[in-house]
Amino acid sequence: MKKQFRVVVVDDNETLIKSVKDYFKNSEAVSVVGGFTDGRCAVDYLLNNKNSYDLVMLDLILTHYDGLKILEEMKNHNIEKKIMVLSSFKDDFTIKRAQVLGASYFMLKPIDMDVVNNRISDLIAHKDEVLDLKSEKLELGVSSMLHDLGIPSHVRGYQYIREGVLLLYRDEEASVLVTKEIYPKIADKYQTTSSRVERAIRHAIEISWTRGDIKLMEDLFGNSIDFDRSRPTNSEFLTTLADRFKLDNKEMVF
Repeated sequence: MKKQFRVVVVDDNETLIKSVKDYFKNSEAVSVVGGFTDGRCAVDYLLNNKNSYDLVMLDLILTHYDGLKILEEMKNHNIEKKIMVLSSFKDDFTIKRAQVLGASYFMLKPIDMDVVNNRISDLIAHKDEVLDLKSEKLELGVSSMLHDLGIPSHVRGYQYIREGVLLLYRDEEASVLVTKEIYPKIADKYQTTSSRVERAIRHAIEISWTRGDIKLMEDLFGNSIDFDRSRPTNSEFLTTLADRFKLDNKEMVF
């Protein structure tokens, strides 16, 4: 028998939670494994039982912790799950923030359970595939840009810059923490030290400044540094590239 897709419902409306449980109680594909009206209680469960569920149906307005706070806590603890955000209002800033924090889908209340079921089915069947395709496209784009910037693929700094740009692209908050957050993650992946990562990236940038496409570099860095007099710092280089890809790939998931 195929494993059931496990859902946790977090909503301030107990009636809605009961409706979701009743709808799926005889389902062979979906099982509702938890329901919470209190945001703090929900966080405690979601952080300490990360292997017990696959999707969270999440209201934005809750007691103690709101939905965005819950998403932030999950992100801070590196918990990656499918998230269906429920809301009684549509606010572009809130939607975008939820997306950045990992939300997979946004649904306005009142909800139709047949539609919810269809969306969950879509997430089960296709979401991983979509994410894999987007990730592959992004990685190819970063590699292509590094080639245009004149950085040879055989130097260590190439791999480290590529990984750093991808990390910054996926984590909006890390852009100001390159030294404390990004270097250690790269070092851990490639079994080296943060100082070696920093030196290798610096060396790759030096190579780029003598071999790269001048027009592309002026386009990327012309507004952030004195192009004729200095190279960008490692942080400037990584964050500028990541920001360019964020700008080029700003389509919504919802």
